[in-house]
Amino acid sequence: MSVTRLKRKVRKDRAIAARRRTDLKNQNFKPVMKSVDVEKIKEEFKAKKGK
Repeated sequence: MSVTRLKRKVRKDRAIAARRRTDLKNQNFKPVMKSVDVEKIKEEFKAKKGK
């Protein structure tokens, strides 16, 4: 009886640890910085405004 309980506990602990690892990875994730051409965006807005 104690063996099944230990197996269950190990499974639960592994699941908790895996969840914690993925949460920490998500917290540390930084999106890739894209080089943005501000002048081009301004021109697009002017073109839309002119229509």
